[in-house]
Amino acid sequence: MDVQFVAGFGPIVRDDAESRRFYQDSLGIVFEEPTPGYLDTHALPGVKVFALWRLAEAAESTFGVSEWPADVPVPQAWLEFELASPIAVAEGEAELRAAGYEILATRHVEPWGQTIARLLSPEGMLVGLSYFDQLHDETIA
Repeated sequence: MDVQFVAGFGPIVRDDAESRRFYQDSLGIVFEEPTPGYLDTHALPGVKVFALWRLAEAAESTFGVSEWPADVPVPQAWLEFELASPIAVAEGEAELRAAGYEILATRHVEPWGQTIARLLSPEGMLVGLSYFDQLHDETIA
């Protein structure tokens, strides 16, 4: 697998107000809010996207339901590794499955156009193998 870069990283949020207070008010990170409750920034050096992602939204994107399944450890953070193409995402998913990792969400295309497959890391982090054409534009910080 050929990881191109870290596409995004951030906490899985359970308390919107407390997380906003910590990351935005205390740390001074300036966020955009492209959809209600989803705060992100493309202006933090060292990562393409840093975002506060609600647990319910992570569950919806991973399992198609708004509740995180009781039998799956709840992640505290998410990390997405950007690959070279949608085909590379499928190949990476197969590679990880063959290595014995449980894939929580098989490769699919999100409504915003990102191809993604998801699993939990050994540490319990929600990890995505991703391809999102917009992140390959060098003008995004």
